[in-house]
Amino acid sequence: MTRRTEWPVSATDHHTGPGREPAAGHMAESADVYEPEAGPGHDTGSDAGFGEGAGRRARSRTRSSGSPSSSRAEKGEPRDPVEQARNICLRLLTGTPRTRRQLADALRKREIPDEAAEEVLSRFEDVGLIDDAAFADAWVESRHHGRGLARRALVRELRTKGVDSAVIDEAVGQLDSEQEEATARELVARKLRSTRGLDRDKRLRRLAGMLARKGYGEGMALRVVRQALEEEGEDTEGLDEPF
Repeated sequence: MTRRTEWPVSATDHHTGPGREPAAGHMAESADVYEPEAGPGHDTGSDAGFGEGAGRRARSRTRSSGSPSSSRAEKGEPRDPVEQARNICLRLLTGTPRTRRQLADALRKREIPDEAAEEVLSRFEDVGLIDDAAFADAWVESRHHGRGLARRALVRELRTKGVDSAVIDEAVGQLDSEQEEATARELVARKLRSTRGLDRDKRLRRLAGMLARKGYGEGMALRVVRQALEEEGEDTEGLDEPF
């Protein structure tokens, strides 16, 4: 029986003689250069000697380079939570105003520490980048004239955005009852034509329901719809009762 000789690994042993197997050092070097893909169920690591270690190191480098922290570093995102909070807020404020509460919720979802979030939000308020009062005023102006929303609906929307109650009251105070009723009449006038051909009670429910969804009170909605139907010649007897 021929006894197999185990060749020692050496950094300089890259030579193989005729008929000999490559030395382990040579195999390790080769594995670092090229490692063939293994088919399903085939383990190349057990035959690779030092190549097994090299393969693990290569896979480890691949996994570490694909980690979220490495990706953030490659993209240039800061590690400082204050700087992260600042960048997040600036991105969110681009193109659209937001309330302090909305920004605070966004920072919390991104796991920004409370202390860093508070520092950035307070600073943004100081320089006017966050202004809940201005936001509320603009919201009321836009949603009332653009969508015809009444004060009650506007209050509900601003509350969901985290605006303080005192700020909301001041913002919706710019709408008086006369302006609100005038807007309700415009809404009914636009919708009235599409209800022609329906019986009176169905027209009433449809028009009054539209106003109710926009936040108008029952009394105002009934009065406005009744007057609109009278102008079209409808008999409004009995329509003084709540719908």
